Amino acid sequence: MSQQGYVTAPPYSQSQPRMGGFSAGFGPPNSSLHYGHYGDPNSSHAAPQPGMSKPTVPLGSSAPLGPLPPGTHQFSQNNFQSGASAAGQQPHRFQSPPPPNNTGPSYPPSSLHSQPASPHTASTSCTTQLANQLNSMQINSYGPSAIQSSHTSSGHPASFQGPQPLPLTQHQMALPPGPQIPPPANNFSGLCAQSSLPNMARQDGIPGSGLPNPNLQQLPGQTPGPGYHPQQGNYGPQMAGSQLSYPGAFPGGPAQLSGPPQKRLDPDSIPSPIQVIENDKSSRGGQIYATNTRGQVPPLVTTDCLIQDQGHASPRYIRCTTYCFPSTSDMAKQARIPLAAVIQPFATVPQNETPLYVVNHGEAGPIRCNRCKAYMCPFMQFIEGGRRYQCGFCNCINDVPPFFFQHLDHIGRRVDHYERPELSLGSYEYVATLDYCRNNKPPNPPAYIFMIDVSYRNINSGLVKLICDELKTLLDKLPREEQEESSAIRVGFVTYNKVLHFFNVKSNLAQPQMMVVSDVGEVFVPLLDGFLVNFQESRSVVNNLLDQIPEMFADTNESETIFAPVIQAGMEALKAAECAGKLFIFHSSLPTAEAPGKLRNRDDKKLLNTDKEKTLFQPQVNSYESLARDCVANGCCVNLFLFPNQYVDIASLGLVTMHTGGTLYKYNNFQLNSDSPQFLTDLRRDIEKKTGFDAIMRVRTSTGFRATDFFGAIYMNNTTDVEMAAVDCDKAVTVEFKHDDKLNEDSGALIQCAVLYTSISGQRRLRIHNIGLNCSTQLADVYKTCETDALINFFAKSAFKAILSQPLKAVREILVSQTAHMLACYRKNCASPSAVSQLILPDAMKVLPVYVNCLLKSSVLTGRPEIPTDERAYHRQLVMSMGVADTQLFFYPQLLPIHNLDLKSDAVPAAVRCSEERLSEGGAFILANGLSMFLWLGVSTPPELIQGLFNVPSFAHISTEATLLPDLANTYSKKIKSIVEHIQNQKPYTMKLMIVKQREQPEMLFRQFLVEDKSIHGGASYVDFLCCVHKEICQLLN
Repeated sequence: MSQQGYVTAPPYSQSQPRMGGFSAGFGPPNSSLHYGHYGDPNSSHAAPQPGMSKPTVPLGSSAPLGPLPPGTHQFSQNNFQSGASAAGQQPHRFQSPPPPNNTGPSYPPSSLHSQPASPHTASTSCTTQLANQLNSMQINSYGPSAIQSSHTSSGHPASFQGPQPLPLTQHQMALPPGPQIPPPANNFSGLCAQSSLPNMARQDGIPGSGLPNPNLQQLPGQTPGPGYHPQQGNYGPQMAGSQLSYPGAFPGGPAQLSGPPQKRLDPDSIPSPIQVIENDKSSRGGQIYATNTRGQVPPLVTTDCLIQDQGHASPRYIRCTTYCFPSTSDMAKQARIPLAAVIQPFATVPQNETPLYVVNHGEAGPIRCNRCKAYMCPFMQFIEGGRRYQCGFCNCINDVPPFFFQHLDHIGRRVDHYERPELSLGSYEYVATLDYCRNNKPPNPPAYIFMIDVSYRNINSGLVKLICDELKTLLDKLPREEQEESSAIRVGFVTYNKVLHFFNVKSNLAQPQMMVVSDVGEVFVPLLDGFLVNFQESRSVVNNLLDQIPEMFADTNESETIFAPVIQAGMEALKAAECAGKLFIFHSSLPTAEAPGKLRNRDDKKLLNTDKEKTLFQPQVNSYESLARDCVANGCCVNLFLFPNQYVDIASLGLVTMHTGGTLYKYNNFQLNSDSPQFLTDLRRDIEKKTGFDAIMRVRTSTGFRATDFFGAIYMNNTTDVEMAAVDCDKAVTVEFKHDDKLNEDSGALIQCAVLYTSISGQRRLRIHNIGLNCSTQLADVYKTCETDALINFFAKSAFKAILSQPLKAVREILVSQTAHMLACYRKNCASPSAVSQLILPDAMKVLPVYVNCLLKSSVLTGRPEIPTDERAYHRQLVMSMGVADTQLFFYPQLLPIHNLDLKSDAVPAAVRCSEERLSEGGAFILANGLSMFLWLGVSTPPELIQGLFNVPSFAHISTEATLLPDLANTYSKKIKSIVEHIQNQKPYTMKLMIVKQREQPEMLFRQFLVEDKSIHGGASYVDFLCCVHKEICQLLN
């Protein structure tokens, strides 16, 4: 893996005109708001450390395919400055050209316009160039196996003159330029790269790494760091051809093609996410992955393998954006790769993997470092014959408690090393002592309270009866510890419309008793004894109540509802019972009744693409924020099942759910016959989930860096404690790290996540996850171990957090800028010299652009009137708590061809790229993104396939009303149903199946999920976006 740091452009941390904001008009002015947490001036670029912009190189890389391009400059050492450039000093050879007269933005707003060609750029159609160059590439594989080098570098030249064949890690294509033709008036969405467009090359990396990878650190208009002076004027010459900002492409619609005919670009010649996924499956699928090495890159989330914990936490629990952190903050600022971990502390572990061991030290409790309070783990080093240990996090020397003493063997390891989970495993649990409990008292088992909206519409639609009938069977399936016969969870019931109805279901009653609370301004719980009961003991009374509720309110005509007092009532009930728990709220309308938390319809399409758009994602009234805080303080988690048929202000209603670690489910225009299966499956799954209650999480790190920012379904009272009223198997917290000192390559970067929680049986426990990462002074090592899926998770969450405080346009621009900066830094510091017109992508990030484009096109970041505001707020909330596997599928859906299945095999068919070009008239495809599932049928789908699936004779007879496939006895039907079930079982939300016939109206909805194509809402295609990013990289390097 050989990397060279000599490139024909200056280190881009040196002073360059308009560096922070690219050319004029890109990003907000200096006074603008900063992207979420990226506001501190220290996050701007700083000059690289000596030895950093010219990394030394390991051996064994691929060689260039032919001589370097004739345009390569001659180098000598004085072209580069290692440190920060002196104040005001400009690099001698790289003065930027004087700004052209038309200082129009390189990313203007949505109107398309052509710019005169600058003398520095040929006016060639960039799309045609890209087509010519990519079509003539010989790309057989994207993996590291591609061309192996015949050269090995025998040293690391300090400087060299003229082009030489260098050890390369990229497949570098030096291709003939395309024909010189005038640019068309409109290029796609106007996204076009620099005139001479990407000869595409990729850098080989780790076999297991290869998906998109974004990060949002330095901001346009931010205070520049050392070695980097603010300049006026444009960054490099203006590009020829029509210009349109990627973000600006949203407000205007999709541009129409005009001008000379475009040369067809072969999509197979640009990096494919599917190829990356399949390569990883073939090289690492079905194998054992042992976590015994610090800093190793795990298989992708899409690869099935058996994980063995041998000292570091399983990637099911923790995934990182890179498994090698840069040694210094200057390096981190230069690369702009976010240093983050996505932690899913209660992730589900397959049957064939070992569940977590529970360690019990009795009254002594867990062993911790005296100084930093880290828990005993494999990173502690025992010394002095085993009587003391050195903490791996803060280096403090601690005495070993007498009960824990053990002798050391000949290599200094305790002789009981493999008998103690806390010494040999990355993840394990401790039984906590009373010191870890509220008020130093052991907790009570948690409770579930079911709160049903019995307003007119819910009674009329049959929803209330459906819920009551389902609960009768569901309450037998409440979660329990494996060794227990029945669940310790107690249950309670409330119904509401404009007032609250509490029910006494004590086991010795013949009939349930109802108590009405009409003072919703000051909610109180009218009964303690008999409200929360053990279902097994009160079964007959509870079943009686569930039979009576639909009849009791059958004649209601009350259509107004309350909402905040419902949560308040549930929380007060849990508080009075001195236990944590979950509220299951079934609600359907905007709470307009006079009560705290009353909301009005504020859905205003005129706010789209204005500075006020962000208010649509903020709660309408402050009371929901304080309610969330009180719920977290009392261990009350809110699960919300919404059944809206119009705007219900999810940004407000969902806030308490989000901050308490709850889950939000939404069923638009709920129809009993078609939507019940989806809702009931969600409800069953949620009630049966393994959950930790009243949880608090702390992330500790070794010296030199620390956790600075947290994203997820969490609440934070201070800067270190992540509080969650509950945390289940699907919830992930994304944690960003920043340097506060230099990291040591020998000791690496160590992370320990500790979650203190109450189990479903009422036991207080600590769940510990430890992971060790490498550190390096070489940027190449950082890029080599990046994980694109984790980066996209970070990017999405940080962008979705930022839209609460910044205009969407600024957030989108930062995403594009960030992507370009990361790739430009790689190009400058790690790739070998080549023409600037070549697009070179690191192997681990080669599909980064397609994923970033999918994120930019997501409904949350697309301000379009046809996308309902509630839908955007809903998606935003869901993504904030997603783990890596869920964001991967959400942003790049799975598209499976099912028309040529091997019926004898159990395997799921290989996915194809998410593009219309992959569909065929004679084909049938399943598309799933974790929330929606489609079955698309081409007009010429074979009749035998239609007969096998639907039991109808032809395409015309297929009904698109069905949301489930019929149960048929043939092998084809069984195979398809098993594929659907397989996709479904891996995801937290039940996907309702939509049947789509080619060339019929519903196909428009389906096409929005073909994320490599141009979006009907104006988002760029993958090819266009690649051009756009390439143009930004060229501007940064020029």
